[in-house]
Order: sequence, then structure tokens, then C-alpha cells
Amino acid sequence: MNDRQPAPFGNFETAFAAATLAEPLVGPVADALKNWDVPGAARSVLYVDTDPARADTAVFCEAYDVAPEASANCVVIAAKRGGETTLAACLALAGTRVDVNTAVRKHLGARKASFAPMETAVAETGMEYGGITPVGLPVGWPLLIDAAVVAAPYVLVGSGRRRGKLILPGRMLAQLPGAQVLEGLAG
Repeated sequence: MNDRQPAPFGNFETAFAAATLAEPLVGPVADALKNWDVPGAARSVLYVDTDPARADTAVFCEAYDVAPEASANCVVIAAKRGGETTLAACLALAGTRVDVNTAVRKHLGARKASFAPMETAVAETGMEYGGITPVGLPVGWPLLIDAAVVAAPYVLVGSGRRRGKLILPGRMLAQLPGAQVLEGLAG
């Protein structure tokens, strides 16, 4: 690994420019960074190596000295209407919960919305459960982002695997394909 940089927060041993790495990133994440057409976006993403046994949010935040308001969780939602299912991703700060039953359901025009089954989320994203990230989601998926995430100076998100995380400026998340920033998505 090369291109070491300091992480903007947390007690990580090292951080690397994610776009320069190949090994620790899953295919969809590496491809998304390689093809992100927003100037400077891919270069703003850091990768930090972390223990997969400490990937769950509360344990992770304590182990690596990361405030919940600097960490965001990405969840996959299955929205149903008239026999059709739409998959979408939602991104909210770690200390909050995505309002699936009202905000997400209404925004997607669904009759019913719920967290997608683990098998579906893993198969459709090509990422590990517990490491799903907004970087590299399938083409055409809506990415609903709570406004508080975009307002954060830097945000830690999954890397596509349980090992490792990505850190990037919150504002850059709004530049991801399919991104829609919503007030009140989470609370």
C-alpha cells in the first residue's frame, strides 16, 4: 500500500488514498472510485484498515475513537408497489435511524418499504453485509442521504467489506450517482 495520509479523525494507524488501492476494495467500490467523474472526488476518499470483528457501529466507534456524528450507516431498502420491488440505499449518521416507514416509503412512492433481506443486499451490491457502502452501488439505485450526513465535514462509511472503512467529505456523498439529499430522512 502506498500514498499514506493522516485520517481527519479517529485513532487509525494509517490512512491511504482509496483510489490508489486495489487489494482491500471490492470490485464495485474500486470501479466506482476509478470512474467517479466529479473532479477531485475520488482523490478525497481515504481508506483505513480496521478489524472486521469491530465493524458493528457502537463497538467500532468506541474502539477507534470515532464520534457517531462522524460515522454513517448505509442500509438497503426494498420498496414495494403493485408487485414491483425497487431497491434503494439510505445513508444516515450512526446515532440516528432511517425513517423507512414514512420518509423513505413516501419518497419512493411505495406502498410498503422495509430493510431488504441480507441475502438480497449482499447479492445485489456485491458487498459484504456489515460493510455496505454508498460508493459503488448498482447503477440506477436511488441513494437517499440524510442532509446531516452531507453537512458533516468528513464521514466514515463502509468500504464494501467488514474489514476497512472509507472516510470522505460529507459534501462529496451528494455527488455520488443516484444521490438525493433529504431533510428528515433520519432522526
